[in-house]
Amino acid sequence: MENERRKKILFTLISEYTKTAQPVSSGLLAKKYSLGVSPATIRNEMMALEEDGFIYQPHTSAGRVPSELGYLEQIKNFSNSWPKLKCEKLNEALKKEEDLRKVAKILSEFSRNAVFWAFHKNDLYYTGLSNLFSKPEFKESDAVCDMSLVIDRMEEIIDNIFNDLEDEIVFKVGSDNPFAPFLGTVFLKYRDNKQSGLCGILGPMRMDYAKSAALLEIINNNFKK
Repeated sequence: MENERRKKILFTLISEYTKTAQPVSSGLLAKKYSLGVSPATIRNEMMALEEDGFIYQPHTSAGRVPSELGYLEQIKNFSNSWPKLKCEKLNEALKKEEDLRKVAKILSEFSRNAVFWAFHKNDLYYTGLSNLFSKPEFKESDAVCDMSLVIDRMEEIIDNIFNDLEDEIVFKVGSDNPFAPFLGTVFLKYRDNKQSGLCGILGPMRMDYAKSAALLEIINNNFKK
């Protein structure tokens, strides 16, 4: 996206929606954030963002929510330079713990999403599912059913994608997500003592991709030592 003002409004809308799970109106953005433009300009820019497919109106409310394309634009803007994050608890666990399952639990605690960890491909552990089921997206019984099917197939899905993932942080959003199109995932494939492993943070498409990447970067840096 070339238009920097439009991009700023899009990313602010994504940030607000990530926090609240509520459609975001131009009036709310104007009132809550210092965007340096008038409410009318914000409204016009949001109309343009909607026409370009970055946001959409989920129902008859005045608010808009990010589309898959909007999240992908945000991720593209990271350019492998997501904000650095300090997490001493995670750092200490990586130094002390031989059991990476405990590290996964800390990762889930800080990300507020589910975490899976495939140790050398054939030993799968996951934790934090209660984080997912507590989110608004999974309040309906149909959504819980859909998520349960994902969990049942998790080992099979990871086996299928393991060899295709690069040894780096990878984002999979919506229709590109191997688990389900209503989810977002940030993966980290790593090598430790010449063995491969895969860990990832799994959440709704509304997940905080920057924070998730920053947490996985802490783990990645630990394995590079």
